[in-house]
Amino acid sequence: MQSVNTQAQPGDQEDYNLKDTNPQLGERWPNDGAYGGRGWMNGEKFASTYDLVEQMFYLYVRVVKAKDLPPSSVTGSCDPYVEVKLGNYKGRTKHFERKMNPEWNQVFSFPKDRVQSSLLEVFVKDKEMVGRDDYLGRVVFDLNEIPTRVPPDSPLAPQWYRLEDRRGERKLRGEMMLAVWMGTQADEAFPDAWHSDATSVYGEGVFNIRSKVYVSPKLWYLRVNVIEAQDVFPNDRSRLPEVFVKAQIGNQMLRTKICPTRTANPLWNEDLVFVTAEPFEEQLLITVEDRVHPSKEDVLGKINLPLSAFEKRLDHRPVHSRWFNLEKYSFGVLEADRRKELKFSSRIHLRVCLEGGYHVLDESTMYISDQRPTSRQLWKQPVGILEVGILGAQGLLPMKMKDRRGSTDAYCVAQYGQKWVRTRTILDTFNPKWNEQYTWEVYDPCTVITMGVFDNSHLGGGEKPTGSNAARDSRIGKVRIRLSTLEANRIYTHSYPLLVLHPHGVKKMGELQLAVRFTTLSLANMIYIYGHPLLPKMHYLHPFTVNQVDNLRYQAMSIVAIRLGRAEPPLRKEVVEYMLDVDSHMWSMRRSKANFFRIISLLSGMISVGQWFGDVRNWKNPVTSVLVHVLFLILIWYPELILPTLFLYMFLIGIWNYRFSPRYPPHMDTKLSWAEAVNPDELDEEFDTFPTSKPHDVVRMRYDRLRGVAGRIQTVVGDLATQGERFQSLLCWRDPRATSLFIVFCLCAAVVLYATPFRVVALLAGLYYLRHPRFRRKLPSVASNFFKRLPARTDSLL
Repeated sequence: MQSVNTQAQPGDQEDYNLKDTNPQLGERWPNDGAYGGRGWMNGEKFASTYDLVEQMFYLYVRVVKAKDLPPSSVTGSCDPYVEVKLGNYKGRTKHFERKMNPEWNQVFSFPKDRVQSSLLEVFVKDKEMVGRDDYLGRVVFDLNEIPTRVPPDSPLAPQWYRLEDRRGERKLRGEMMLAVWMGTQADEAFPDAWHSDATSVYGEGVFNIRSKVYVSPKLWYLRVNVIEAQDVFPNDRSRLPEVFVKAQIGNQMLRTKICPTRTANPLWNEDLVFVTAEPFEEQLLITVEDRVHPSKEDVLGKINLPLSAFEKRLDHRPVHSRWFNLEKYSFGVLEADRRKELKFSSRIHLRVCLEGGYHVLDESTMYISDQRPTSRQLWKQPVGILEVGILGAQGLLPMKMKDRRGSTDAYCVAQYGQKWVRTRTILDTFNPKWNEQYTWEVYDPCTVITMGVFDNSHLGGGEKPTGSNAARDSRIGKVRIRLSTLEANRIYTHSYPLLVLHPHGVKKMGELQLAVRFTTLSLANMIYIYGHPLLPKMHYLHPFTVNQVDNLRYQAMSIVAIRLGRAEPPLRKEVVEYMLDVDSHMWSMRRSKANFFRIISLLSGMISVGQWFGDVRNWKNPVTSVLVHVLFLILIWYPELILPTLFLYMFLIGIWNYRFSPRYPPHMDTKLSWAEAVNPDELDEEFDTFPTSKPHDVVRMRYDRLRGVAGRIQTVVGDLATQGERFQSLLCWRDPRATSLFIVFCLCAAVVLYATPFRVVALLAGLYYLRHPRFRRKLPSVASNFFKRLPARTDSLL
């Protein structure tokens, strides 16, 4: 990326805030449009299909076909094509060689606000190899007479028009079938139409600028339970084998542990879990190998199994296991009968199934957008509808140089669940207007929709498709919206800052204007969802380890990126990885600081309560201290009021805090992310590759810094372990005198508490704790002194 302007500075905090917008949403058909007359409807019409975007009007021209075209006097045939001209805009179809009755079926669109002519001309021409193309005829339309089509009306039927000469004085030979109408971006012809603002795009770039909807592949977990093998003999019959099993699907490879006993009938009973996607293109390759020594492994047998042959499991009930005969890995130049004899010399016992009861995680659990299990049979009914109007962007920074000036060709991608959408690319503007609306079914409100803005680098200019120097779509920024923070049936129209962290600091790349509405279908169902587990039950009955979840997520993300990259037009790998946060697990000093201060902010409330209670004990405000004493006496006298009082107090706090409830949905916070005051070297470390590509001196300095941070963490963890071991030593007789004193104290306390009513004990303990400072001493208490003298296991550490 070659950035030309660096506008946003960390000090301009107001630029990082969410802003209210007031777009003119909904479909409006004015009666005083530029074309007037019968071209527009009387009054205004409001429709509900595109009510979250601003209406954009287009003139559509559908060129269907032509017939009976005149042949050339030289070749006896013609190579026809159609040219559509409106003012300074020209669009043309492809040409056909030697065809008198061609069919194009192509749609052209022209934005109404850029039309500077009152006539639409459609020419038919004969392409010539040398010289100017021959004129075959034209059809002219007056824009004031063009009808308006309002969805959901059926498409306008094309009609035959007779060709005429340049002056329109006489008819020529040949006819052309056309349909011309005025419509909006809601028209079904809009996505595949040729747009007049994309005349500079050619070749494959024409497909790369269109809006498209993608669906993620259906992902499955494949569980391979390796049970045992029989008659596994090493190549060297003088020794017993050290056998393990290796399983591979595509580029995923896992292996079992080496069987602890050296035997020809090894036993493992280990689970290997893979990620695969429909349609199943790879096969499961199982190999049984013998570790001859640490640097050499012999393959003793193998087998290829198609994934479609395995059972699909919906719950935790085990599937049937099967024995599979292993093929000998290498036969050399053995004769055919000897090869047949060795083919079934050993076998392996497997239990393999496709897990339909899990949700395959392909995105970070912090920003998950879908929690449904793989099997459609286990899906519940949707609880709501999410509608998003992607209006446009403002103030984008130039992302590349074109004709010696900065340029940006922006498009937006939105991802929620299995559905990905991509808007069309608006060329060479810093303020693109998309005005495209999309809808998703919502199965859980505690999910996140992600929207990213990118610069299109594949416009047909001969970019390299692969390799290290391949063109990549540059990221401009990303916005996340958690659905649970949205009020039901309310339209949110805001301008979200597009913030990106660069090696030199945080930068505002522009603003993304959105209109969002979350509609709930059933209040009872919504209440049920909040008490339901976040993930399908299989995640709790047979959970994966943390390392398994991370590895499987990475594999799932790679599969999604590969499959979406094979669509037409492709949703490229760099786009998918950015949307799915592929690098969220990488180490970052900045993120570590942000998480540390998040914990501090959580503990600050408890610390504040402790300070307030300390002020009560110290009688800094006598009125408050007296009221607390009275409340304490009431609760001691009526202990059944403790829980009702607690819940009533929380209810009142919630009602009070409603006055301060956020008006806007949450957005990227540079202060919370610790991105404003970050050290430049820490940013450089965050953007470093893995493994590192920095010089040894830089790596050594960062390693020493990391050792310092880890040392402080080590000290805190050690202190926590020390306090826990002191609690253990109360009854462990590490210090015989301390344990003797403690158990005698416990006996005395048990006798006293048996004989004394609980109210009296609680009253005396509370009054003693709340006593006036005049009756306290500043030295630590007896219990604290006794606890700090207890031994820990630090003496045994090296």
